[in-house]
Amino acid sequence: MIILGNLLIALASVLGLALNFLFFVVIGRAIISWVSPDPYNPIVRFLTLSTEPLLKPLRRVIPAIGNGIDITPLVLLAAMYFLQAFLVQTILDYGSALKHGVFVP
Repeated sequence: MIILGNLLIALASVLGLALNFLFFVVIGRAIISWVSPDPYNPIVRFLTLSTEPLLKPLRRVIPAIGNGIDITPLVLLAAMYFLQAFLVQTILDYGSALKHGVFVP
């Protein structure tokens, strides 16, 4: 059970790192959207290409408010925070319990 526990802990750690990285990418995309960025800039292209698959489905569900203010990055950040606090922590807890030989129902 130690091997499975370590596997779950490693999986949770990698998932947590990926969510942290994506968190900063979404924040960067939101900040870049406040100005008129050059769409051919490699950094702008990376931010757009890496966040658009996550933001596009949210934009279909959540309309812009006021004068076209897009709140979908905030919703995505909240969802990622939830995944970090719930899913990653749950996987860590199960991995730790398995590693220490505690019965997990």
